[in-house]
Amino acid sequence: MITVTEATATAGALKRLSDEGVSIWLDDLSRKRISTGNLAELVATKNVVGVTTNPSIFQAAIGSGEGYEEQLTDLAVRGVTVDEAVRMMTTRDVRAAADILHSVYDVSHGTDGRVSIEVDPRLAHDTAATVAEARQLAWLVDRPNVLIKIPATKAGLPAITAVIAEGISVNVTLIFSLERYREVMAAYLAGLEQAAAKGLDLSTIHSVASFFVSRVDSEIDKRLTVIGTDEALALKGRAALANARLAYEAYEEVFTGDRWTALAGAKANKQRPLWASTGVKDPAYKDTLYVDELVAPGTVNTMPEATLNATADHGDIHGDTVTGGYAQARADLEAVERLGISYDEVVGKLEDEGVAKFEVAWQDLLDAVTKSLDSKGVEA
Repeated sequence: MITVTEATATAGALKRLSDEGVSIWLDDLSRKRISTGNLAELVATKNVVGVTTNPSIFQAAIGSGEGYEEQLTDLAVRGVTVDEAVRMMTTRDVRAAADILHSVYDVSHGTDGRVSIEVDPRLAHDTAATVAEARQLAWLVDRPNVLIKIPATKAGLPAITAVIAEGISVNVTLIFSLERYREVMAAYLAGLEQAAAKGLDLSTIHSVASFFVSRVDSEIDKRLTVIGTDEALALKGRAALANARLAYEAYEEVFTGDRWTALAGAKANKQRPLWASTGVKDPAYKDTLYVDELVAPGTVNTMPEATLNATADHGDIHGDTVTGGYAQARADLEAVERLGISYDEVVGKLEDEGVAKFEVAWQDLLDAVTKSLDSKGVEA
């Protein structure tokens, strides 16, 4: 058990991060993390104020089977479908995590204390099915501090508007491009406007926009390495931060404009930027790069536990590292373009790959649960 002294020592950088206006969320969840008290401990000792999940996280957790045996047996005896079984297990975990974070939700007046759960990734290109799934997930979890994750595909944009218009809070995921991010913010504002027209209380509707970071460097760095010139190599590790900083610039523009001002008067909440995929992929880079260099007020940084621990141990939090860097960010992305690397092609590829990876993880999870259900069914 971590002592108060140890907690104080390790929380220095994390506290500074929180004090700068960055909400620290954990990018992981499992039945074991809940049942052992680990999640509650991270909330108590490491400034964690939210949790995000995705199909890959659930595949790793439930695929291991650890902590799910009893529920799997019950589901097998009932003869449920594998899709229903997966939803029963994932929503149970999210519901439990939401209960652990409810006090944070209350203290922050609904801003934090949030737990995210994603719609079936196979529905990413089906607007109507995404909306229906979002409604179902909100009903199944049945907690005010849940966020329903909807991918920022073209089909996802009208789904975001429709779900927000019904008063359901949303985490928009898999955002890679600045253009798509602006479309996401517009979809959110449209949803709020429709909710207001219905007479809904806008102060109860929250949203974050998950802007992916490390994968941008992984893809662009690979291309810079192939070019191999001094100019190209000097740009490695700069594109992802540039992209994210320009996303924050867009956020500042949208949420100070006339359209937002009208909604703010109705007590609407800003859709906060969330830095996702913040675990460093290249071992040549500092393991807290995408935390130290993306400090800005009103943001969320969702971290794998390894990144959370690294930040606690040696994070270099020294104030806002975003808003003063817009000119350099533009220059960095323009330099990448001049070398023949198409920004639009890269971000389009990353979106397609992101959806595909989650579909594969979801299918792997379905396969693992099918095998477990068959086994429990035989035993029963």
